[in-house]
Amino acid sequence: MCRTENRNEDYMNYDIVIIGGGPAGLSFARSLADSRLRVLIIERSGAADLESPMIDGRDIALTHLSKKILTGMGVLARIPADQIAPIRQAKVINGNSSYCLDIDSKRENVEALGYLVPNYLIRQALYAEVAGGGNVELLTDTTVSDVRIEQQQATVFLSNGDSVSAALVVAADSRFSETRRKVGIAASMLDFGRVAIVCRMSHEKPHEQIAYECFHYGRTLAVLPLNGNLSSTVVTVSADVAGRIQSLSDEAYAAQVQARFDNRLGEMRLVGKRHAYPLVAVHADKFVKPRYALIGDAAVGMHPVTAHGFNLGLRGQDTLFREVMAAQLQGQDIGAPAVLENYQRKHMRVTWPLYTGTNEIVSLYTNDSLPAKILRGLVLRVSDHCPPVKQMITRKLTELGGQEEPGLPFL
Repeated sequence: MCRTENRNEDYMNYDIVIIGGGPAGLSFARSLADSRLRVLIIERSGAADLESPMIDGRDIALTHLSKKILTGMGVLARIPADQIAPIRQAKVINGNSSYCLDIDSKRENVEALGYLVPNYLIRQALYAEVAGGGNVELLTDTTVSDVRIEQQQATVFLSNGDSVSAALVVAADSRFSETRRKVGIAASMLDFGRVAIVCRMSHEKPHEQIAYECFHYGRTLAVLPLNGNLSSTVVTVSADVAGRIQSLSDEAYAAQVQARFDNRLGEMRLVGKRHAYPLVAVHADKFVKPRYALIGDAAVGMHPVTAHGFNLGLRGQDTLFREVMAAQLQGQDIGAPAVLENYQRKHMRVTWPLYTGTNEIVSLYTNDSLPAKILRGLVLRVSDHCPPVKQMITRKLTELGGQEEPGLPFL
């Protein structure tokens, strides 16, 4: 049920209140949709924006675990098949070197390393699944003014003057979470001083479903294969030059990308508009307090270089969902510290190594000093020629091991 109007009731009780109707909040609500728990989502955007989200230029590289979770939710069935593109091979290129780290799905005996899906279509499908009714309510055009945690319940105070209570409050309100700060949870934040410019481009030659990550000197270029002769491109540059690059004409911008990609795909043209995103990584010092939990970017906001952001959010909500349902089946308090600490322990074991490892990658591959250039080449060669290391990288990128995949760093 979708509710956008002010409610007549001054006080309402729920089992779970979710703050934020983005992908993490909606996916957690969808996970709970078949439970007997009464759930409320509070979202600042309007219902129309959730029902038909704007194209934002981002294409999400789903791991095998994420694909499994979204399939079980019925989300992928709502997305046209021609909008789901397999990644069959991935290559990492260092500077001007002809050598690259090569990861191939054939070596893993799987159809694909991962699957690219437009972010706006995932959000649209999640909303459609949640808005169908049942035990989930959606309160839009509303923000949270405060959260008060007490022994027996948590109270959420709303911008419309109402307040709601719940056994558990789950914050999914972005990496700059206001409620995380309100409840006193600190976070480590790293501003990379860089901007990612994303857009779709058509090209003359086929990409053969190969994804490229090119660590050039001064900028990074990712070329991700969609279906047909179409790719999602991500140019990452320092913030002081991003504006100048954005001001280029479409033709000039396409020519730059084509040249920096060494004309591998022939002539390239822009399809649609360019979108710019400042890069800031965040990791909360802890994910829970009594009757309160963080999921999605509110818990961990990743640099996109290893494509783990959305996947970690989806995995995290699934972990929390499993702990909540186990507690409910055993007649336990779903907001009790012991229940939430199980979630924190499991999710922290996965996120912290990935977060720190990813940040180290970014630090190394955006450092253009001579020692760093030498080390960059050595790391790629060791990764490619040492089977255990290469297998670890592949399994972390693909999450072929599912929820049981150990939280080892991506090197």
